[in-house]
Amino acid sequence: MTATATTPGHRRARVIGKKAVLPWLFLAPGLLLALVFKFLPMGKGVWLSFFDVRPFLGDRWVGLDNYTRVLTDHRFQDAIGHTLLLGVGMSLGGIVVGCALALLLEGQARSLKIIRTAVFLPVVTATAVVGEMWRLMYYPTSDGLINSGLGLLGLGPVPYLDNPDTALWATMAMGIWMLAPYNMVIILAGLAGVDRSLYEAAAMDGVSLRQRLRHITLPAIRPALGIVLTLAAIRGLRVFTEVYVLTGGGPAGSTDVWMTRAYTLGFTRNDIGGASAASVVLLCVTLLLTVTVNYFRKRGDVR
Repeated sequence: MTATATTPGHRRARVIGKKAVLPWLFLAPGLLLALVFKFLPMGKGVWLSFFDVRPFLGDRWVGLDNYTRVLTDHRFQDAIGHTLLLGVGMSLGGIVVGCALALLLEGQARSLKIIRTAVFLPVVTATAVVGEMWRLMYYPTSDGLINSGLGLLGLGPVPYLDNPDTALWATMAMGIWMLAPYNMVIILAGLAGVDRSLYEAAAMDGVSLRQRLRHITLPAIRPALGIVLTLAAIRGLRVFTEVYVLTGGGPAGSTDVWMTRAYTLGFTRNDIGGASAASVVLLCVTLLLTVTVNYFRKRGDVR
């Protein structure tokens, strides 16, 4: 009989192999769910965007006709403007308000931790619930919460969601209220890495608060702001639930954004091919914007 000796090198390679496989075993359920419920439907949507989808009659190949029809539709063109205005307003407003909240609530006191938890609640609350709450707050008569406050000031009730001139801005206000706490948490993480001795030295030198924010705080939280800006750019283009719950795209299409337009095309008019083409266009624009923002963010970090 011949005994096979296991060298230390073989044992080490076997251990390294197990360590390399083990993380993938833990990731496998999540990857499988993502494949079944995200990537396969995404691929199917791209495929359907080239067809005139006719259930029970067979799909008919139309090539790029769906893309041409979507991009030349005046309602989609109006939705592009609404999407950009709403996305930019929500993103910038969420970043500014998030920075202000982070600066106000920075610290280790227990009371601040409780307040930060309360401020963060909009993020963990379902968007549909938040939208319904704000819809009740915007109730157009004097019984509404906001209009009752205006009544105390002698101002008449304002139909926020029923007026094409104010509906988009009212939706933007709710979006900022939801995004700001999420940005606050990321910026707070950036503020935690600021060297406190710099603040002490600046205070001893008589540096003003504005100069401290400009020359100490903002450079220190630049990576956090880059992350916030990237996420805000992605969320801004994909805004849907806020608009759908509050206005449904109305009144008179004044709040119709790209995703609500695609939803209407697919589930109201049963134009699955056109809705898929609109979704693919949004996916491509989102990827392009994400790559662009990351490129300029990395350039800024290098400098």
